[in-house]
Amino acid sequence: MTVLQLLEGLEYTLVQGSLDTQVSDLYYDTRKVTAGGAFVCIVGTQRDSHDFAGQAVEKGAEVLIIQHPIPLEGLEKITVVQVPSSRKALALMSANYFGRPAEKLTMIGVTGTKGKTTTTHMIKAVLEAAGRQVGMIGTNGVYYKGTHLETANTTPESYELQKLFRMFLDQGCDTALMEVSSQGIMMDRIAGITYDVGVFTNLSPDHIGPGEHASFEEYRSWKAQLFRRCKIGVVNLDDENTPALLEGHTCRLITYGMEKQADYRAYDPQLSRSRDFMGVEFKVTGKEDLSLKVNMPGLFSVYNALAALGVAKALDLPDEAIHEGLAKCVVKGRVELVPVSHKFTILIDYAHNEVSTQSLLSTLRQYQPKRLVVIFGCGGNRSKERRYGMGEVAARMADFTILTEDNNRFEKVEDILADIKVGMAKGNPQAKYLEIPDRLDAIHYAMDHAQEGDLIALIGKGHETYRDRMGEKTPFLERELILEYAQEKGIQ
Repeated sequence: MTVLQLLEGLEYTLVQGSLDTQVSDLYYDTRKVTAGGAFVCIVGTQRDSHDFAGQAVEKGAEVLIIQHPIPLEGLEKITVVQVPSSRKALALMSANYFGRPAEKLTMIGVTGTKGKTTTTHMIKAVLEAAGRQVGMIGTNGVYYKGTHLETANTTPESYELQKLFRMFLDQGCDTALMEVSSQGIMMDRIAGITYDVGVFTNLSPDHIGPGEHASFEEYRSWKAQLFRRCKIGVVNLDDENTPALLEGHTCRLITYGMEKQADYRAYDPQLSRSRDFMGVEFKVTGKEDLSLKVNMPGLFSVYNALAALGVAKALDLPDEAIHEGLAKCVVKGRVELVPVSHKFTILIDYAHNEVSTQSLLSTLRQYQPKRLVVIFGCGGNRSKERRYGMGEVAARMADFTILTEDNNRFEKVEDILADIKVGMAKGNPQAKYLEIPDRLDAIHYAMDHAQEGDLIALIGKGHETYRDRMGEKTPFLERELILEYAQEKGIQ
């Protein structure tokens, strides 16, 4: 492919060289550059890769895409093109390089603070029940045609994203479903993509601080961009941020909720719990009348299911697919029931901050367990505020708490637990708790001492498959560990 073909649709200035130069591949990391490649110089939050342009050329790059001038001494034989934004250029060039795959797929993007992962899984289940072939990208990784791949970011860098879309197409997928993070939008990872359907779940303060967003308003404004880049927007009408989020939107809207007169409004939710089911049944009115069953607990599951319903209606999928998909959908590490006993219920969840922990425990309380037992720790080398907040919530809402490790990284687990206990003392000085630093020991203790009717929530790691101690990651998949111990002890 020539430079001219790669630059189709971009604003640019040819600084030197020829637009007829052939390009073998695109790179934005000097470590990956090979002969004949084009190196895109990115201005990052930590460093400016324009400083490494010479290294890229030494490794074989024959084209440099720059955002600001660089010294060209010794680079006279290299084609150099300047663009207003190298991040945006990387996205658009990547799309061109891979044959604009997003234009050939039904594109669905889901944004919000909480619920993105669960909602995308629900949408995927409904789409597949309708016969669609789906490629999905998000926090839990990449899923397509029975294959699972890990990803570094919720919304991958634009080159990897376009490469995945190309792979989805080549593997026979007709739909790409993805979580769209505010960082992903702000950093132009989705530049050039038009979504057939954009989904908004809810909004609360998150990702605000150095290297992320300067304020909640900025965070919200980037989320809002999705609804200027989609054809149909499926939005939660109950969220107080929805009006501000939709300012300047350019899409047709489908609304959902439980409190306001939305296009699809849920009512009369009924909670149910058994050995292998913990979910909710509810009715829907508005544009249509439906009765739905979701194999996930709590009112937030109703909202996520309504979002999936809205997408299904936007794409004219049959009601049978909606019923089947929602009833069968299970999300790894998101309020995931591990069916091991008729005596007690145990589940795992990714809740790892104050907001998500409070939301989860409030939901579990609705099922009126004899005791609500919570097992958790907090990540090392992360904000202490998160520890205080989670400790305070657990002290207020759990009947019994087991403090243990999470991914300690380079901190001592004892120091992390000490911070959590500061929050617990604030939440409830009389809270009952036990410290068991080893997470596996904590799980075994909870199962050994479970009482009839207990609900045990193992939170913080969710879908993760490892334990990080002093920077060393070792296998640790909680679902499997729970099942193995139940079989070993003959728990039924």
